[in-house]
Amino acid sequence: MIMASPFPLGEHHYSHRIGWLRAAVLGANDGILSTASLMIGVASAAASTGAILTAGLAGLVAGAMSMAAGEYVSVSSQADTEQADLEIERAALRDHPEAELVELAHIYMNRGVEKDTAYEVARQLTEKDALEAHARDELGINEIVAARPIQAAVSSALSFSVGAVLPLLAAVFSPADLVTPVVAGVSLLALVLLGMASAKAGGAGKFKAIVRIVFWGAAAMLVTGLIGAAFGAVV
Repeated sequence: MIMASPFPLGEHHYSHRIGWLRAAVLGANDGILSTASLMIGVASAAASTGAILTAGLAGLVAGAMSMAAGEYVSVSSQADTEQADLEIERAALRDHPEAELVELAHIYMNRGVEKDTAYEVARQLTEKDALEAHARDELGINEIVAARPIQAAVSSALSFSVGAVLPLLAAVFSPADLVTPVVAGVSLLALVLLGMASAKAGGAGKFKAIVRIVFWGAAAMLVTGLIGAAFGAVV
């Protein structure tokens, strides 16, 4: 007789997306927001359509490169720290294997596992792959959350570029006297869609994601527009 599994089948989790989702959402949001705000600020200073588009294009290129470089440096630093911790753990396992076994067992005991069971689990995991066990349960490093600098840099740069193209296209096809409202409207709509998409990809609530992304987006465009109008009037 085959017993039914006590565990639900086909569970769908989202944590495996952490590595690229954060960089992609941040990149797209920054691409939309920084490019739109830059063009609105320039447009508010009574600049020509050509100057507005040039500013937007320059913002796209500079922003994509900056996002890629920033993500790569930041995540590389995280990866370096993880590797340093793994080297420390590797040396400890080599020089003090018994102490490390006790340490691992105590980790499980602190999580509620009985002493004998904790030691048996620690022993079996140590025999299989001691470094992996300590990396996961002592250091919190695993395949899902491990730093991937290149993946983060590429995701961030591509998503920034995709996001920045939207306000640029809005400005290209907008009448010269309506650049600011058209760019602002298209950008806010894009932010709403981004909030919905990121919430769905991450398994979070859509309303909160949309509200926070639209609020800060509208605030940024309003501030840059006011600054552009003020400096344009002075000049």
